[in-house]
Formats: sequence, structure tokens, C-alpha cells
Amino acid sequence: MGKPMSLKVLVVDDEDHIVELARIYLTREGYEVEGVGDGSQALARFTQIKPDLVVLDIMLPGADGLEICKEIRKQSQVPIIMLTARDEVTDKVVGLEVGADDYLTKPFHPQELVARAKALLRRARVEPDAPKLIRAGKLEVDLERHEVRHEQAKVQLRPKEFDLLTLLARHPGRVFQRSELLDLVWGYDFPGYTRTVDVHVQQLREKLAAAGVTEPSIETVWGVGYRLELAGS
Repeated sequence: MGKPMSLKVLVVDDEDHIVELARIYLTREGYEVEGVGDGSQALARFTQIKPDLVVLDIMLPGADGLEICKEIRKQSQVPIIMLTARDEVTDKVVGLEVGADDYLTKPFHPQELVARAKALLRRARVEPDAPKLIRAGKLEVDLERHEVRHEQAKVQLRPKEFDLLTLLARHPGRVFQRSELLDLVWGYDFPGYTRTVDVHVQQLREKLAAAGVTEPSIETVWGVGYRLELAGS
């Protein structure tokens, strides 16, 4: 058997030392890393190499990182980690709302970047005795195909939205605290930013509604978290 192909990571940042740190640490983990320092080149390179993950700075020469993120989302659901220079809630929320899956505030430890990259690239881990097709109301969550279907039509979700729905659909009616969802869905000790969960739940609700899904629904349990509600439950 041949050696399995490495997963590709595109790092878009105009700071050479950031690109080099990412390259060193991600390469150690077996990823193939390419760096781009100019926002205007990022989309062209993205199309050429078709990476499995994008690490994208917000402040870039040539093109804004948020605009690049929006353009990528028009053609791909590839996981995106946004890099922000300031620990500003607004920057993070805007990044998530335009399609990013996660964020890191500079300066960051490269090992944290590796942890987040692994978490995003890891698809839902299914235990041998766990069902690979979850039915919740009129929704089907297919773990083998990594698809969500509603009355045979596909519902397009980003990786974290898929993971979030999978967890809720496995346990209909159970209330999950935001901190639980951060731990179970993001897969590591996320630094206390529960607004991330709220943003992803809102985006998931909007996509399900756009697909005509009325059952199940994701209900807010005020002051606690969220649960997946089935009709008659």
C-alpha cells in the first residue's frame, strides 16, 4: 500500500514568522502546509491546491480576511480558523458569522493552533456499536457520508455545524450546557468563549429553516443551554 496523502493546510498571513511557526508545528503532525502572505493571492491559491483547512488572518494586504472567508464559503465548506490581532468580541463574532469555524487571538501558542486544527479536521468519531445513521424527526444525519438530509434533500452544513447537530440528534430532549457543547463538539478546552456556541446554533437554525425543516427544532433553555426537541416529546 502507498503512503496516505497528507492533509493540506493553507496559511494566509502577511507575518512571515506566523506562517513559519504554523508550517513547523503543523508539518510535525504530518500536514502539508503552504503559506500565502497577500490576501489578493489567497483565493487563487485556495482554488489551485484545494486545502483541507485554511488558517486565515483578518488583517491582510490586498484583501480583507473576512471578504476572503465569505468568498471561500461560496464554493467550499472547508474548515477555517480566523486569526485576530485583538481580543475583540466583535472581531470574533463577525468572523464566525461570515463562515469561520474557529478563531485564535494573536499572539497564540503554535501548539494551540495544532490542537484546533486537529479538532476541526477530525470528523465525527463513531464508536463501533454506535449508529452511523441518526434519524431525528424528518432529519437524517449520515455519519458515513457526512451528510444531513431532509426528505431526501441534502442540507449543506459546515463541519462544526454538522458535529453540533450530530451530538444533539444523538440525545434528543437532553439539555446541553454551552460549556458542555464547547468541550464535546470543539474537542478541546476552549477558552471560555460560549458566544461561539450561540453563533453556531443560530447559523444551524437558519440553515435548517431554509431547508424547510420544522421538526426537530433546536430549543434554547434559558440560562442553561440547548436541546433538540422532537414533536410530541
